[in-house]
Formats: sequence, structure tokens, C-alpha cells
Amino acid sequence: MGFLETVLWSVLHARTLLLGAVAFLFFAYVFRKPGPKNMPPGPPRLPILGNLFQLGFKEPHLQIQQVVKKYGNVICMKFGGMYTIFITGLPLIKEALVHQDQHFINRPVLPMQNRIFKGKGIIMSNGQAWKEQRRFTLTTLRNFGLGKKSLEERIQEESYYLVQFIKEENGQPFDPHFKINNAVSNIICSVTFGERFEYQDEKFQEVLRMMDEGMSLLASPWCKLYNMFPRIMELLPGPHQTFFNDWENLKLFVAEMIENHKKDWNPNETRDFIDAYLKEINKHKGDTATSFDEENLIYTTLDLFFAGTETTSATLRWALLYMALYPDIQEKVHAEIDRVIGQMQQPSMALRESMPYTHAVVHEIQRKGNIVPLNVPREVTADTTLAGYNMPKGTFVLTNLTALHFDPAEWATPEKFNPKHFLENGQFKKREDFLPFSIGKRACPGELLARTELFIFFTTLMQKFTFKPPDNEQLTQDFRIGITLAPVKYRICAIPRA
Repeated sequence: MGFLETVLWSVLHARTLLLGAVAFLFFAYVFRKPGPKNMPPGPPRLPILGNLFQLGFKEPHLQIQQVVKKYGNVICMKFGGMYTIFITGLPLIKEALVHQDQHFINRPVLPMQNRIFKGKGIIMSNGQAWKEQRRFTLTTLRNFGLGKKSLEERIQEESYYLVQFIKEENGQPFDPHFKINNAVSNIICSVTFGERFEYQDEKFQEVLRMMDEGMSLLASPWCKLYNMFPRIMELLPGPHQTFFNDWENLKLFVAEMIENHKKDWNPNETRDFIDAYLKEINKHKGDTATSFDEENLIYTTLDLFFAGTETTSATLRWALLYMALYPDIQEKVHAEIDRVIGQMQQPSMALRESMPYTHAVVHEIQRKGNIVPLNVPREVTADTTLAGYNMPKGTFVLTNLTALHFDPAEWATPEKFNPKHFLENGQFKKREDFLPFSIGKRACPGELLARTELFIFFTTLMQKFTFKPPDNEQLTQDFRIGITLAPVKYRICAIPRA
């Protein structure tokens, strides 16, 4: 066969393959199995891909609000072969996550989540394993000070270190991202690993960098495509492969910490979470039904490490940004701190009730920052109904916290940063329609820790600094979508207060 014939055959062969693929997809769509009856309404879908491109990848939590306006508070969309239900409004969210919690208790087992978590740990596990891991983790965290003075003192001590480190910037512009990450992470590290890490520790900085990169990549289009076409995506290069590499390195970091613990482990002296877990493994030795093993220890520790760092860190980064953008609000926080605490006393939870304005500002940061806009996903465990619609077993469920926290019927100025949303007659006002930690049995297990960290870190930073935009630099409220909705990188000036 000559050169020209070879080229023609290659072109025709490629075209034949393409036409064959298109024909296959067409017939697969035409003769597809009909969907479940009486599913919630939703927009028209493309063959195979479904509604994948209708929400976009840059701000899906905002795009979905337009779909909700058109189709109602319970809508159904399809991404590849996966039906996804979006639930909007407090009554329906409570109905699903509280009153019908037995039908909405599971986490979905998608290809990406299965590849990463393997059904282990706390966040993405289900059934008996989840119950065992959650019960043990909450008990152990309480034993190590969760909700007690001892853990609050650790947060106060770490906030002091953070203040000293920021002072070294001498009021010059700096990126607070990894300083805050390190400080917040040190709290959960002190509980899980029994130690904190210096801000100059290069190895730990690399761990934080990989964790941050992973948080961003896990919500990328590549990882979403992996959920739809796992076998194909497994073979292709791309950011999803970078994530897998980062994840393996993070597992190695935790495994190394566990091995170090085992060298001098004493079952009669429990120093931290890893020691307590090793003791639990030893207690269940020989029990084939238990979920307590070293692999689950790695995944549960990583869950604590991720959840105990990223959400609080992202919220505090929003906090500094909002203070710099709203100097009048920052001045009122300073005034209340000066009146109630002064410059010498350390902020504490005992003083929070005497600081309604600062307390309200922290809540408004969480509302406006909107770091988990569609909540952590759930999966329907058995065929059920909600609002008169069928919810088949295995359906993916997202609860629309963005609509809840930005509802113009409930919030006076939903698009504006306004602490008055949480104030009534000068006193702090608790709101039922504020669910940053979700609701029900799968609500965030670290809520108490996060609330304590947010108040003490934020109040300490406000006590010691005035935060301002750098000269000739404009701060924005642009966000980066990852596992959390975090502000894009920014620089800020921390001016020490006299």
C-alpha cells in the first residue's frame, strides 16, 4: 500500500470509528431504559452527558438557582447515568435530613470517592462501619478536650503563635493562606498526632500544599468526568492523576506518623487519637466483623485532618478579607473587643455572650462565605418519596444551602455582608435557617471545635491587628471552587494595634 493509500485509509478508518461511536451513542440514547416514574421536574438533557454542561464548572452553586426558579424546590438533573436531586428550602431540607434521615443517611459511592476513600473513614463511609467510626471518633475527641477548657487553651496558645508570626510581616502585604492553614491544622494535629508543627517546617508545608491542591482538584471537571467515565479517565493523563498522586503522599504522611507512634506505644498511656485507635484495634483483634484496622485508622485520621483544617481555614480567610473590605464593621468589632476584653486578656468562649456584635460577625462570615454551598452529598438508601415525588434508591441528593443562606424573603440584605442579620435589639440572634454545619445525624461532627476555633482565632486576630488592603491593590470577593468555596489568593496588610 502506497503512502497516499495509507493516509486515505487512516482518515477513512478514523472517520468510520467516529461515525460508529456516534451511531452507538445515538442508538444507546434512543433505546435507553426509561427513567423512574414521577421523578421531580428538571431541564431537558443531552444524550449520554445529561445536564453536565448546564451548570458549568465555575459557579454551579449559582447556576442551579436559576434552575430552581424555573422548576421548583425539588428538581432532578442527570449527570452521565446518575440522577441527582436538588432540595431547596428549610422545610424540605429538614424533612429529608431529619424526619426521613434513615432514607437519606448514606454518602454516595461514586467512582472517584470509591477510588479515594474505599468506603473507609468517617466522611464517606456508610452503614455499620460509619456508625462505629463516628461513635469512636466523637468519644475520643471528647476525651481529648472537645468542648472542654483544655482544647480551648490549645486554640488560645496557637492563636498566640499565629499573631507572633503575622507580626513578623511588619504591616507589609502578605498572603495569609498557609499561615492560617498551619495554625488551624495544628489544633487537629495536636489531637490526632499529639504534636503541632512549626510554620517554617518545610515537610509539613508540603503536606498542607498537597492538601490544598487536592481540595481544589477534587471538584475539577476532570474529576467529574472520572465519575462518569472512570475506565477511560483512568488511562488518561490530567489533573485527576495529580490528585491521586497527592492523595497517596498524604496517606504516606499519616502512615509514617502511625508507625512512629507504634515504636513507643503504651496501651496504658493514651497520648492522642492515634494511640486511642491503636488500643481499639488491639481490643478487636480477631474480630472479623470490626471496622477497626490500620487502614481505617489512616482514612479516619485523614478525614479529621482534612475536615479539621480546610473548612475553618477557608472561613478565616474570608474573615480577614471581609474585615479589610468593610472597615466600618472592623471598627465596631475592635470597639467591642476593647470594651469587653482589652488588649491584655485572651479571648475565650466564656466571653462570647458578652460580645454579641463579634459573635454576629463570625456568623455572617460563615453565611456570606458560603463555603459548602450545596452541602456534603447524600444518597437515597431505599425507595422513598419527598414532596410527592419518587426518590429511587441510589439517587444522589444535594441540599441547597446557598438558597437557604441567601433567601431574600428571610435575610434583609442577602447579597451584602451585614452582621445585623444575626442581631436583634443589640443582642445575638440565633437563626433556624442557618445551617453551615448541616443538620441531622450526619451533620459535621466537628461543629463544636470549629465554632470554638472561629471565635477565638478571629477575636484574637482582631484584638491585635487592623487588616487593610495593600496600597494600589484591589481586593475582590472572587472565589475558588473546590471541596469548599474559598477566596482566591489575596494579599493583605496586618497593622499591629496599639
